[in-house]
Amino acid sequence: MLKAFYHLLVRDLRLAMRNRHELINPLIFFVLVVSLFPLAITPTPDALQAMAPGVIWVSALLAVLLSLDRIFKLDYEDGSLDQLMLSPNPLMILVLAKVFAHWLLTGLPLVIIAPLLGMFMSLPAEAITVLIYSLLLGTPVLSLVGAIGVSLTVAVNRGGVLLSLIILPLYIPILIFGANAVDVAMHGSSVKGQLLFLGAMLALSLSLAPLATAVALRITAAR
Repeated sequence: MLKAFYHLLVRDLRLAMRNRHELINPLIFFVLVVSLFPLAITPTPDALQAMAPGVIWVSALLAVLLSLDRIFKLDYEDGSLDQLMLSPNPLMILVLAKVFAHWLLTGLPLVIIAPLLGMFMSLPAEAITVLIYSLLLGTPVLSLVGAIGVSLTVAVNRGGVLLSLIILPLYIPILIFGANAVDVAMHGSSVKGQLLFLGAMLALSLSLAPLATAVALRITAAR
């Protein structure tokens, strides 16, 4: 199983490297959305700090949502998804490999660029540190939960709107606690509760999301 996980992970990373423009698009979207908000207000440090946690987290959420189709769509179109379901290896392990590849290609770059955007939005150093931790815990959950929605809509032509309707309500708790952790850190209070909640959501998603995604893929393929 570990060998299958590794080979599928490497395969997805190699395929993504052949279409590098698709990798850059979510990152560019993330940077542009955060950069445009100061143009709509008086960009004083206090105003930027007040809006920074929500702006950065909403932008990260939308950037991940923009790239979710990449998890299964191409495999469905070229028939690779059918081969994965016929594999003797557990489908949930293969799903986990594909979701991990998606996070490495989308979520991790967002975490890396977020501190620069935090400084751009006048966040203090302690808040930027919490921002990194919250994104490290939260973005994998966005990919794992998003994979469930993609598996349900993979056979639907232009299912982006349907995917958004399914996934966005499930993202709200992550958005609330992720942004709140950064906001609380700016005021010097403890963020242990928020980070523990994000960690619990990550553990729960790792346990249940691959299984739910595998079941949804089999239902979709049976149609």
